[in-house]
Amino acid sequence: MIPASPSPLRISDLRERLRDLGCKPCHEDRLLRGWSQVSSYDRKGSPAATFFPAAMRNELPTIEAELDGLARLHGEYPADDEVARLLVALHDGQMVESVLLPRGGLCVSTQVGCAVGCVFCMSGRAGLLRQLGSAEIVAQVVLARRRRAVSKVVFMGMGEPAHNLDNVLEAIDVLGMQGNIGHKNLVLSTVGDLRVFERLMEGLTHKPSPQPSPASGRGSNREKQSPIPAVKPALALSLHTTDDALRAKLLPHAPQIPVDELVERAEAYARATGYPVQYQWTLIEGVNDGDAELERIVELLSGKYAIMNFIPFNDVDGLPYRRPSGERLARIVGTLKQRGLVTQLRDSAGQEIEGACGQLRARAEKAKETVRIKAQTP
Repeated sequence: MIPASPSPLRISDLRERLRDLGCKPCHEDRLLRGWSQVSSYDRKGSPAATFFPAAMRNELPTIEAELDGLARLHGEYPADDEVARLLVALHDGQMVESVLLPRGGLCVSTQVGCAVGCVFCMSGRAGLLRQLGSAEIVAQVVLARRRRAVSKVVFMGMGEPAHNLDNVLEAIDVLGMQGNIGHKNLVLSTVGDLRVFERLMEGLTHKPSPQPSPASGRGSNREKQSPIPAVKPALALSLHTTDDALRAKLLPHAPQIPVDELVERAEAYARATGYPVQYQWTLIEGVNDGDAELERIVELLSGKYAIMNFIPFNDVDGLPYRRPSGERLARIVGTLKQRGLVTQLRDSAGQEIEGACGQLRARAEKAKETVRIKAQTP
């Protein structure tokens, strides 16, 4: 028996285990297709019973049990007929959140917690607890597909994908190559990290990327990089403001890269792939919803291959921020549309259930701690 890995399972670890059982790439791919698509391993004229090596067939129940244990449903919180938040328990008892979205969408988490520390977000309030392995990321898709069809996956849940880039890109490759999800429907979100731009641009025919700014903190010695990703996802950039000083306050541990440079790099990737950049902007009353911000957005994004997604702030206990009024939200969206920018107003998919990203997990952890304290009380 192949022992289960005590650390977060990666797809590369799984492939290595399968090779030890006599598998070739074709066997590995069929297993990954069946698992990620929640479908049979059999193919017409090629049943799994004769296709897979004998050693693998003998070990398959153990492997399947381990894969099933990577992500289990702890709780489901519907917001409406199309949207529901899933509180997902991992193999070690840690929890993350996934969100079923309209039109076959799914938002997945990439870390337990987050190190960026966005002041308006619950996910990073306790800091980064651990990374998710690529198999744990794919397992969230499998869990969702057991409920309904999933044709789009956005990496915008708990965590900053740039801080777990190898696992995120490995999961994206599996979902795009074996998981039957169109590459443009795999959306990698980031606060803006040079490692993301560098890795995504590898292998693409493009003009030279702009030189890193001195504030980016990267030296001239390049780190050894992982293989070039086979799948090029769409890119989402969490901007939240056009003001560099304000952005440093709102996203205190994000790389201090000028907003102009972030947009320039994102635009280079958009033109190279043909996928528009999705700019994410959490609207906070009196903070980043003013007319000056709107004018600067127009200046930055006019003529760019871009979509502006505004997300009204979702109230979080203990935070002083508020979402703008409905009238102000309508004016913001209308103003940018009139100026020729593709603009969308999205909800955080948790307002009705007080479940913005990280809040469900925080409540569950608080409940666990309460039970623990009561158990220790004489």
